[in-house]
Amino acid sequence: MPQSLYKIYTHITFSTKNRYPFLDEKISSAVFQYIGGLCKALNCQPIVVGGYRDHIHILCLLPKDETFMKLIQLIKSHSSKWVKSKGLIYQKFYWQKGYGIFSVTPSHVEKVKSYILHQEKHHKKLSFQQEYRLFLEKYNIEYNEKYVWD
Repeated sequence: MPQSLYKIYTHITFSTKNRYPFLDEKISSAVFQYIGGLCKALNCQPIVVGGYRDHIHILCLLPKDETFMKLIQLIKSHSSKWVKSKGLIYQKFYWQKGYGIFSVTPSHVEKVKSYILHQEKHHKKLSFQQEYRLFLEKYNIEYNEKYVWD
């Protein structure tokens, strides 16, 4: 086989620093659009970008010419600078240092997309911390609670 072919769907999630609710109704949709544009510019095809108040979810295809660590670093740094430029109330905006990245099987893409699009409804029942712990348990990821949050 002379070609190298791939298609890797991923679900990326991370929160604002200390889960401060910066992503209010004034800016959240613009942040999601901006991050979607960053993904496209980084050859990372976004399927959907969404979130709620204190965190973000990105469902995308990983690019073949960039590591996922570099991709997330670029998304976080560029979007953080952009948010800070949107007014005084956002000048202390930061993303948390860490992140979660989870594989998504192609047959579950629509389910994950729907999940991301319905974050507001979902978070009437669960906090981001509870949601994130469920992801870690679902993917059988060992973690130390002390180091997960900042």
